[in-house]
Amino acid sequence: MTDTSRILSEPESYALLKEYGITVPRHAVVHTADAAVTAAESIGYPCVAKVLSPDITHKSDAGGVQTDIHTPEELRAAIGTIRHNISERAPDAVITGFVIEEQAPSGLELYIGGKRDPAFGPVITFGTGGTLVELEHDITMRVAPVSGEEAAGMIRSIRHYPQIAGYRGTAPLDEATLTDTIQKISTLFTSRAEVAELDINPIILYKDRICAVDARVLVSPPRPAPGPSHPPLPKDLFVVSRIALVGASANPEKIGYAVLRNLLTFTGTVYPVNPKGGEILGKTVYHSLADVPERPDAVIITVPNTIVPQVMRDAGIRGIPLAVIITSGFRETGKDGALLEQEIESIAQEYGIRYTGPNCLGMQVPRLSLNATFDPKSPKTGHTAFISQSGAIITTLVDWSLSRDIGFSAVFSVGNQTNIDFVDYIRLAAEDDYTRTVVLYIEEIRDGRRFFEEAAKVTRKKPIIAIKAGRSAVGQKAAASHTGSLAGSYEVYEAAFRQAGIISAENLSDAFSLAMLLGSEGYPQGNRAVVISSAGGFCVLASDYAEQHNIRMVPLSETLLSEMNAFMPEGWSHQNPVDMVGDAGVHRFARAFDTLIHHQDEWDIAFVVSVPTAIIDPAHLATEMARFSRHTDKMVVGCLLGGESMAAGVRLLREAGIPNFDELEDAFRAAGAAVRREEELKKHL
Repeated sequence: MTDTSRILSEPESYALLKEYGITVPRHAVVHTADAAVTAAESIGYPCVAKVLSPDITHKSDAGGVQTDIHTPEELRAAIGTIRHNISERAPDAVITGFVIEEQAPSGLELYIGGKRDPAFGPVITFGTGGTLVELEHDITMRVAPVSGEEAAGMIRSIRHYPQIAGYRGTAPLDEATLTDTIQKISTLFTSRAEVAELDINPIILYKDRICAVDARVLVSPPRPAPGPSHPPLPKDLFVVSRIALVGASANPEKIGYAVLRNLLTFTGTVYPVNPKGGEILGKTVYHSLADVPERPDAVIITVPNTIVPQVMRDAGIRGIPLAVIITSGFRETGKDGALLEQEIESIAQEYGIRYTGPNCLGMQVPRLSLNATFDPKSPKTGHTAFISQSGAIITTLVDWSLSRDIGFSAVFSVGNQTNIDFVDYIRLAAEDDYTRTVVLYIEEIRDGRRFFEEAAKVTRKKPIIAIKAGRSAVGQKAAASHTGSLAGSYEVYEAAFRQAGIISAENLSDAFSLAMLLGSEGYPQGNRAVVISSAGGFCVLASDYAEQHNIRMVPLSETLLSEMNAFMPEGWSHQNPVDMVGDAGVHRFARAFDTLIHHQDEWDIAFVVSVPTAIIDPAHLATEMARFSRHTDKMVVGCLLGGESMAAGVRLLREAGIPNFDELEDAFRAAGAAVRREEELKKHL
């Protein structure tokens, strides 16, 4: 297929910007030095000369820009210098002319750009500009359309914002016009489907105006719009009581055997299906779906890929509403597999079947004792839904969770996302009363726009935490624009997550620490924290971690100090963190809790830090922490540090719905992420 993409000439780019009300310099296109001098007489000096060439992407790098031209003689010399530079640095480039434009006065050089991301569509980028834009990397981005509030937030979020607001006696610059300009670029992208990438670098901001002095626009044939989405899943689709397993096997080396073995614990009825019939693991095997005595709520499919279409048709004839296609060998393997995948989707559309996969691990719903996967481990029951694009991540995580007493409301493997995708699953999680938090492991989202819009609705009801794989792919290819190199795939995902209210996590441990915190305590009301401990060293570390993660260690009021002095030993810290000294027993902790309950208007988060000692019974301390939590509407975070000796206390905290962290910094990192998200939520209410 011929690539018809092209970069607009600078005059064409200027014309496009003017169409959307963005100020550009006075300019003219010329082909000779004499014409340049004539144009400069109208435009005025000082002026700038720039090369016009379809073969040169970055004019400055090729020596194709000359500035500070004040006379006709200097302009003629500048044209000659440009010709010489191009012959030296880009000898194969064809020069089609020159742009002569007024030289903008010095001001603050910024950058506004955009790109059409394959997953999320138009993405707008803003930051500090100039020749060091990639090196500075002081940028922010939003998925378009960008509202006025979002544009203002973009401006305030860059490191160099003080230069816009007014810095060390300098006058503030025209922030209102800058906000308006970002919105205009957003409108340009949403209304002009052929614009693939755009750079304005620099766009110069003054006290009372703005001017785009260099623009580059890449146009391409519009990408096909995503296909029509499926209707929302029925709320009770995954609440199943009868399951058929097509591909059940008596061979322990087959996936059909492993899945059937796991289904033996299911609280409902399981119907193994195999043309050979007989009995497997004590279950009667049926020759076909037609032979199953009652209609299943769901069918699990593990047969070879070429047989899957017939099984789907049989399921449709039987009226089965849900399929879980574990079988691989579809789109992920190439053209033939993709055709098979299209076939099963057509059959599903014909019969109204919704299905997860193909090429997935399956699903687990612990409260139903349902493990419809070939993972031998089944997770504990909890309140976090885990939705993953990787089956290997699921098996590893389930094993990891068992040793940490972490439970799940459901675990879903999305596979190829042909029919049921991330959007469907997060909708289900939002409607499920048993689910309090959602964790996603994402490699790729096929319809990013739909995902973004739906996630933005769900995050107002329940927290979503996401791990995005693929960070190393950022900037891996040379781009035709600054935007193309700055707004890599991973960074666009991160920006979309932030804008939709999704909390990004660096790793699985951080994701589930945060899910545990938010699932039990909800979002904190602020970042004012108090630390209660009998371990002086950890009090010092707590102060360090609080500063690192934007948690504010609030001073204790005189009244609160006075009340604590009544029962504390003479050597206690007399400040926050509250170091109660190493001989503190559970009774001293309990008195401190009572005092904080009486003064809960002074703090938002209480970190309770304890280490193994002969004086403290962890179970007794956990009981007091549970009482503390019940009598306050603030966030209480457990940090019972140590190993086996603290296990009884940790278990009681989990039963009471209080999160506990084995590592002190993990507690502050999770609380800091929760605080940031709560602050963002308040901004958008």
